[in-house]
Amino acid sequence: MLQAMPAVPHTSIKTDADYRRVSLWLEGVPESLDPRPSLPGSADADVVIIGAGFTGLWTAYYLLTARPQTKVMVLEAEIAGFGASGRNGGWCSALFAASKDKVARTSSRDGAIELQRAMFATVDEIGRVIEDEGIDAPFTKGGTLTFSTAPSHVPRIIAELEEERRWGFTHEDFAWLDATEAARRVRVHGGRGALYTPHCAAIDPARLARGLAQVVERKGGQIFEHTRVTAIEDGRVCTDNGEVRAPAVVRATEGYTPLLPGYARDIVPIYSLMIATEPLPSEVWNEIGWNGRETLTDGRNLLIYAQRTADDRIALGGRGAPYHFGSRVADEFDKEPGVFAELERVLKTLWPQTQSARITHSWGGCLGVPRDWYSSVGYDAQSGRGWAGGYVGDGVATTNLAGRTLADLITGVESRITRLPWVNHRSRRWEPEPLRWAGINLGLKLSHSADMAEARTGLPSRRAHMLSWLTGG
Repeated sequence: MLQAMPAVPHTSIKTDADYRRVSLWLEGVPESLDPRPSLPGSADADVVIIGAGFTGLWTAYYLLTARPQTKVMVLEAEIAGFGASGRNGGWCSALFAASKDKVARTSSRDGAIELQRAMFATVDEIGRVIEDEGIDAPFTKGGTLTFSTAPSHVPRIIAELEEERRWGFTHEDFAWLDATEAARRVRVHGGRGALYTPHCAAIDPARLARGLAQVVERKGGQIFEHTRVTAIEDGRVCTDNGEVRAPAVVRATEGYTPLLPGYARDIVPIYSLMIATEPLPSEVWNEIGWNGRETLTDGRNLLIYAQRTADDRIALGGRGAPYHFGSRVADEFDKEPGVFAELERVLKTLWPQTQSARITHSWGGCLGVPRDWYSSVGYDAQSGRGWAGGYVGDGVATTNLAGRTLADLITGVESRITRLPWVNHRSRRWEPEPLRWAGINLGLKLSHSADMAEARTGLPSRRAHMLSWLTGG
């Protein structure tokens, strides 16, 4: 039976200018961001997809590529690329949210390795599509550097490398660079060396999302924006503009999932925030290096992530924003002055050359976290319901693998990717409030306090190990 959900009306009709203020990336999109038409009324389709972010768009793309006559409708409450797809750090990485040990426990050692290999290949698949479809989205496969910028980071990063060796991955996939070798790539203040993997590309995520939406339309898909879904049922989706009936319904809503009836405890929205400098002059880049546009992080517990953008800015993001009671999602949560100030401090500590650089952009958005920190994709042929998500911030590439997998599952194609261990994985639900509010925010505070303790002592903090209860081990 359909569950009613109070509509969340738009307080005003958002325009191109409103959407450009959402992030650096959306500001730079060359075409208009004025919304596409809304769903004009009730309709029928072969597949209806809820959400025009990367998951929904990749699913539509691969469905239409495999079966061009398929009638695919994508329903979006805002505009294509409005959510995490248009706001993230621009890491097209082979990272998967769950550890290999966790994946192996639910499948096998071979299954965990196969999933990681599929993620490696996915980075290249995205580059291929960008080139083949002529999408105007800068894509530079420079890899990722995880720097040690404090004494406590070294044993933690070396342990990560040893773990990859235990899984059979070689120097070609993960390698330790000493301080001199790492500085040849990027000069980071206090850098003691870095773990390098080639399996990542720096991208402009909003240009990819918006370009992908255009390709979907070119292939015959329909995208209806400013169309808010209020309920989901087998074979139909209710919106504020009418219902769409389809034998296959795909939920691709990630951090916005709790807004749907019946899904309040399936995913929690965790906020991640970013800042970006003005374009830096060539003399600054001569000091820093970073000519390969590697994505960059370091060994701290409270995650940071950075890239050199195609127009020569440093864009840096990180966690630390609070989880909001009841899994609430709101525009005002995108701004946390204290987190922005901390990100600027980190930026200017890692690169003292940026002391006088203006911070021209600050923004944020929510990502989706399942209770066991384990992404999943699945399709129930009997009910016709599909889903993908729970990427925990590692979704730029994982969404592509999800889209290909959903296309195969919906069309009944058995393939190597439909047998991967994340397919049809079910995470248990989050605890009711106030337990999840207390637990998640305690986890954030533990990460921050562990970093502060390590800065004082130079030794790894045992507090970080306490986080395993929150992430499912």
